[in-house]
Amino acid sequence: LNTMVSETLRLSPRLTRSLSGVIYHKTKGNPLFVSQLMLSLSKEGLLRPSLSRRRWEWDKEKIQSQKLPDDVAMFITESIQALSDDVKSAICVLSCFGASAEFTVIKTLEGALNKNLVDNLDVAVREGLLDKADDKYRFSHDRIQEAAYNMMEILDRCHLHFFYGMTLAPPADADTDDSLLLIAANQLNLAGPEAVQDKSQNAVVANLNLRAGKKAMEMSDFVAAYFYFDNGISFLRKKHWEEHYALSLELFDLAAKCAHTNGDTLSLQLLYEQVLTYGRTLKTSSTSCISPRAHWPFHRGCQNQLQLKRDLIFCRSWGLNCEVMSQVWRRAYKRRNPCFRATLIMIS
Repeated sequence: LNTMVSETLRLSPRLTRSLSGVIYHKTKGNPLFVSQLMLSLSKEGLLRPSLSRRRWEWDKEKIQSQKLPDDVAMFITESIQALSDDVKSAICVLSCFGASAEFTVIKTLEGALNKNLVDNLDVAVREGLLDKADDKYRFSHDRIQEAAYNMMEILDRCHLHFFYGMTLAPPADADTDDSLLLIAANQLNLAGPEAVQDKSQNAVVANLNLRAGKKAMEMSDFVAAYFYFDNGISFLRKKHWEEHYALSLELFDLAAKCAHTNGDTLSLQLLYEQVLTYGRTLKTSSTSCISPRAHWPFHRGCQNQLQLKRDLIFCRSWGLNCEVMSQVWRRAYKRRNPCFRATLIMIS
């Protein structure tokens, strides 16, 4: 640290050792915060050039007595607080998107918020809080993003996430690479179902998660896909099976496929029970892509006669009697399931 300070001030390490000790105490030696602190000291006149001595000079006692926070996160928060309200607001908007955000996202929000976000973020770049490269604004350090994000109240963050998600949803329809779709879905999921104020928005958000989940499946990311489908289900209202049957069925079906792929047998069983309870016949639902043969846990849940009976009745109701029953028979035979034969005779 003393080498860094001496090279910055172009002084001998022997002369800067006392200043370096104070800076280390204030910043815990983090290089990012060392730069920020030295910049702050220069602005406040505690670290200043002397024309007569032709070198930098400082007052160690004044710097030590200065009320600078010892905690690094608090120091960054106070650095942000020293900025103008417009710059702080722009940084808070950016913090809602994590470590970075695309320039196109910022421009889209700029029009919706009626704020000059780009110019204000450029000010933060000059202050060293952000970096701008590859058409992205990126926080210089994750602690800066955390400090900016924590400046907002929890309830405010919830509503802002929902607003940003709904704002980005329409442009996502025209986005060819679906990047805005995933960003919009993530924002809405961060907000949660509690942020919905209009009942009609529940189905909109659920459908957006359905599309995002399908995109994740195309990329073979079944963990992320299940996350989107599960969030889509959470946004559905109580009577969703009656009001949005096709949407509900597709969400549950694809979530079950992802759960099966991920080896999540508990979630798979819960999803299966829902479809078994509320699902209609295959003939009346052209949107269903359920395939019990490949994705449903007949061989996992058949631990007793009653469960096995329900599984086989479910197969029959979907018109998959022969093929699926034969596969269940083979699995049960290999496992020497004693209740299988009596159950098959009973329902035949």
